[in-house]
Amino acid sequence: MNAPRPARLPMRPVRRWRAPDPGRDLLWLLLFALVLLASGLGLRDPWPADEPRFAMIARDIVESGRWFLPQRGPELYAEKPPVFIWAQALALRAVGDLRLAFLLPSLLAALGTLWLTFDLARRLWNRQSAFWATLALLVTVQFTLQARSAQIDALLLLWTTLGLYGLLRHLLLGPHWGWYLIGGFATGLGVITKGTGFLPWLVLLPYAWARWRDWPGLPRLAGGWRWALGPLAMLLAIGLWLVPLLLLSRDDPAIAAYRDELLFRQTVTRYANAWHHHQPPWYFLTQVIPLLWLPLVALLPWSVPAWRRRLRRGDVRQWLLLGWIVLVVAFFSASPGKREMYILPALPAFALAFAPLLPGLLRRPGVHRLLFGLATLLAAVLLLGAGWAWFGRPTFAIRIETQNMVAPWPWLFGVGLVGLLAILLAGPRRGAAGFAALLACLWLGYGLFGYPQMTDARSGRALMLQVERLMPADAELGLVAVPEQFLLQAQRPARAFGFKASRERQLAEALPWLLSDSAHRLMLPREVLVRCIDADAVIDLGTSNRRAMVLVPPAAVSAACAASEFSTSAP
Repeated sequence: MNAPRPARLPMRPVRRWRAPDPGRDLLWLLLFALVLLASGLGLRDPWPADEPRFAMIARDIVESGRWFLPQRGPELYAEKPPVFIWAQALALRAVGDLRLAFLLPSLLAALGTLWLTFDLARRLWNRQSAFWATLALLVTVQFTLQARSAQIDALLLLWTTLGLYGLLRHLLLGPHWGWYLIGGFATGLGVITKGTGFLPWLVLLPYAWARWRDWPGLPRLAGGWRWALGPLAMLLAIGLWLVPLLLLSRDDPAIAAYRDELLFRQTVTRYANAWHHHQPPWYFLTQVIPLLWLPLVALLPWSVPAWRRRLRRGDVRQWLLLGWIVLVVAFFSASPGKREMYILPALPAFALAFAPLLPGLLRRPGVHRLLFGLATLLAAVLLLGAGWAWFGRPTFAIRIETQNMVAPWPWLFGVGLVGLLAILLAGPRRGAAGFAALLACLWLGYGLFGYPQMTDARSGRALMLQVERLMPADAELGLVAVPEQFLLQAQRPARAFGFKASRERQLAEALPWLLSDSAHRLMLPREVLVRCIDADAVIDLGTSNRRAMVLVPPAAVSAACAASEFSTSAP
């Protein structure tokens, strides 16, 4: 008899190999970005120096409906164009909560910048290069810092990145006249956001040189008159705001003064003859990039030789990116006034320049050992410094606690400890992962623990709650020579007597107002007290944001003295 056939085992289904999905990569990157950038959202109020000012003006826009000419208290706000403040006002109308709304424009702008970086890197090189370049940008210190701040620079970064994206899609992958047009329009939006939105156009200089040298890889872009469309699109975006402003200013001296302050003093004069933030020409190269562009800047010993080889082979992609970065840094280095966020627009291009190198660099043991050592050093400094401040009570710790009314050492110590454990777990062979883990621990700890602990002191909310306890139920509050955060955090309707106006002019209006009603109270810094105010009769409020504040009742003011001293003080 024939032996029975063995039963057939069920066959496992054959798994079909799937090509890498760029969309899935981008989704994971954006989810990680949300964890890193949105942690703590809604747990803090706006902090000085700029955040309370923008949030206060945005709230005033929503409450008053004055959209086109934003006001800071009684004054037109002429230090910055209004686009970022409009974005905050729209966010406030959408969500209804200022604590959530004031950070949303920066968060959304950062996510948009990451998307543009990923897509451009994928098109210029490949999916793997795009993934690592975008991740590197996300964990770079300056990018994350600005994305978590309610300042103009994150939104400016979105416009300049979109402008560069559109120009490079056309110059390197074109002809794409539509993207050229979009890039030009984005630069115009950047100009009416913070003046320097035109920076992407500087890429035409290295492009013209490469075209003159007939470098390979450049598409033919014979467009004739269509080259004028990009600048015209930029002017169109600027004109959407500037033309109505010019029309309104023809018959109104106040709006004309606002126009001149914004267009000339806050742009041309601020660049050519800055009146503050003076730094030497090498400031960005020696003090900003080495720290705020970590971890990418730590890879320069390996990347510079690779860039040199690629440039010798005529890699026009690297030439345009690196040339543009150099021009941006040189442009801001030529101005006497410098701040670290000025060169932020060049950071996505810096990450893009690393894009083709990162897959190979991350296979080098030396790269991982360097990042492991750097991360271990930073974690140790954080851990030991916070521990010393917490338990040893050195002078610097007491000074920080006195000035800021908080002791952040416990959560900083915890962040350093968890970060160090994550680095050691990753090990020297995965130093890049350890460095990213340390930064993630720092930002998560900052958002989830630092925000709730520090917000009342840094925002001025704690002081204004104290003022509220000291105010009679029917009293009105006036503010003189104080920063914007105190008006923003006032627990009752308050009146500011100016922010740009001189102290003398503010007092000339405030003292008669104070004496006009026994229910009025005036809050001002102690240093502003004049001889007409009895310093022994004021109420000491303590220190907030390094200012000793007092509350002045009408009984503390000599009416005769105020009348003679300030009757003709106001211009």
